[in-house]
Amino acid sequence: MTEIGSTDSKSDRTRLAQKYHEELEKRLQSGRFGHYTAVDGRYARFAADPSGGEPQPRPISHDPVDVVVVGGGLSGLLTAVELRRAGVDDFRIVDAGADFGGTWYWNRYPGLRCDVESYIYLPLLEETGYVPTEKYVRGAEIQAYLRTIANRYHLYDNALLQTQVTGVRWSPSETRWVVRTDRSDELRARFVVLGSGPLNRPKLPGVPGIDEFEGAQFHSGRWNYDYTGGTEQGGMTKLRDKRVAVIGTGTSAVQIVPAVARDAEHLYVVQRTPSIVDSRDNAPTNQDWFTSQPAGWQRHRMENFDSILAGLRQDEDLVGDKWTSIWGGIAEAMSAGTIEGAMAKLADMDFAELRRIRARIDEQVSDPQTAAALKPYYSRFCKRPCFSDDYLPTFNRTNVTLIDTQGRGVDRISRNGIVFDGTEYPVDLIIYATGFEFGVTPTRSGGFEVYGPNGTTLTEHRAHEVRSLHGIQFSGFPNLFVIGGLHQAAVSINVPLVFHDQAHHVANVMRNLLDRGTRVADVTPEAIAAWSDVITARSRFSVEAARSCTPGWANNDGSYEPGQPNAFANAYGGGPVEYVTVLEKWRNEPFEQDLTLEFAASETTGGNAR
Repeated sequence: MTEIGSTDSKSDRTRLAQKYHEELEKRLQSGRFGHYTAVDGRYARFAADPSGGEPQPRPISHDPVDVVVVGGGLSGLLTAVELRRAGVDDFRIVDAGADFGGTWYWNRYPGLRCDVESYIYLPLLEETGYVPTEKYVRGAEIQAYLRTIANRYHLYDNALLQTQVTGVRWSPSETRWVVRTDRSDELRARFVVLGSGPLNRPKLPGVPGIDEFEGAQFHSGRWNYDYTGGTEQGGMTKLRDKRVAVIGTGTSAVQIVPAVARDAEHLYVVQRTPSIVDSRDNAPTNQDWFTSQPAGWQRHRMENFDSILAGLRQDEDLVGDKWTSIWGGIAEAMSAGTIEGAMAKLADMDFAELRRIRARIDEQVSDPQTAAALKPYYSRFCKRPCFSDDYLPTFNRTNVTLIDTQGRGVDRISRNGIVFDGTEYPVDLIIYATGFEFGVTPTRSGGFEVYGPNGTTLTEHRAHEVRSLHGIQFSGFPNLFVIGGLHQAAVSINVPLVFHDQAHHVANVMRNLLDRGTRVADVTPEAIAAWSDVITARSRFSVEAARSCTPGWANNDGSYEPGQPNAFANAYGGGPVEYVTVLEKWRNEPFEQDLTLEFAASETTGGNAR
């Protein structure tokens, strides 16, 4: 069968564009995009920790502290490291997990690896001297390395683990935040940092019948090895007589499916929209190469990678992986001279890249009908691409069935299995690889509320429009900082780069404020307005492009309305490398113009935004 778009003729390009539109319409006509079941109430069991065991007894804490950091993932961990480095040692880290790691604590599914090169993803490699074993390391190695960082900086001494924050409320009489937990702690903090993370809260498909299913079921972010047997590296012998359904075909599922297929009696893979799946091309680390790198190499490599993805011309591609192949090319397109020429060149590159991706499917999947169903027809910028050398060949196995739902998803869950288009597929286990609530407020992600001085909640403040200073501070919520949020900040595929820059910024701002005896530091409305103007002026978000994408994380599950909290519509368009220079400039100049400050002697200063 001739591939649509196999040539660059005008008629073929027209047919391909029409195919993109038809695939989009499948999702839009289903009416199900944006619908999911939250892991609240009777579904809270899907968010429970299957690995941590019973919480260890400890004294209740009523400590007055300088800083409370909520979250022990990358955001919170790097904040704590930077607080140590800045000489701010009076802090507590509160996390619901039994250890540090965040998403790398919770996610332990078989086949788990980071899809970003470990040499730029793992922070502080030069400081720790750690050498990753591979270019793309396993999740267990990442979690162990993050524990190494926690030990190196003595963070366990400051940690309250297996502890859920239940509320954060400003006390005007004390000019402190009161942080309460589910273990009866009441921490009184001068400053609070919210580092709940953008991928923290699992979500289930928005279909009926989840409660009715009589077999086993869990979310991929809470893998139950007691049921499956085995480890992250496979060997799930308890599945040998089990029929399994994996719902979802995104980044988690692409790693899970090959591992489950090797052990299950039969595997059903439920697809709503096919993912872009390119090769991983993993390899062991060359020790000689790694240890010969000059000082500052990791930061330089990080910035090189992000600059290419941001469309900034670079003399060389240091990482040279499929990320820069699939999402690169922007700088080259911009050389066209006009915006129209650049857009046309990007479209040409887009069609060529996806044509290569679809040709790879034909090469690796034997059945033509299955191969056709696995082919993505949308822009390469619409969904996060996946990388696997095992996923596509898995569909050649006789014990694997692809259920392509044509953009709808399953119709319902029955007592015995999954139901689509009138057919019931009996299964013993359902694995929901359906992702996380993406880009929500840090309070939603963290499972608690923040109450400002006038009783307004942070959720209410952000309900209709996200307005902040640098994506970090919010007017009306003094002494409060958000790290790892995606709104009005830089966004990077290599998230530790931005998180670490924000952590360094916040720790040094706190050090400055503490040294000056500052009791209250609140952002002025003028500063908020000024930064919002910068975000608008620097935006690279295209509503037209977002509307052409299948609903997903790149377009807020199909919500494009102005003012809606779409992470990409509100991102800082200058990219991560430029963003850090903005933070440095603000931090190194007198910033009283953007803050209203109250000192111990009741002195108050404030000014206009710059």
